Amino acid sequence: MPDRHAPRDCPVCGHVLALTRLSCDECGTEISGSFQACEFCSLAPEDRETLRVFLRSRGNMKELERHLGVSYPTARARFDSLLQRLGLGGAAPEEPPPRLDLLESLARGDIDVDEALSRLSE
Repeated sequence: MPDRHAPRDCPVCGHVLALTRLSCDECGTEISGSFQACEFCSLAPEDRETLRVFLRSRGNMKELERHLGVSYPTARARFDSLLQRLGLGGAAPEEPPPRLDLLESLARGDIDVDEALSRLSE
């Protein structure tokens, strides 16, 4: 059976679809009702993998950047796009001042002192 994922939104009006029926392929049991749908299940496999890497690295965008093999801005854009697809793309949090961001990168070990000094002098 192909790896298919249920759509999240109604193709007619665009509202979120309701999950109302579950069934067991083994014994044929069916359960009807109103169930909470998995908000991640409708994501494409590559989006779920991106989310897994992000969570496994405890939100480290540099790790996501390395996994995707792209630049930091590209990794950030892809993750923002993923958040949009999940309906979590509201107002972006305020960006920290560039110097603070640089010092945090240094503290995390993402960059070394020479790189930090180089960026500060730009």
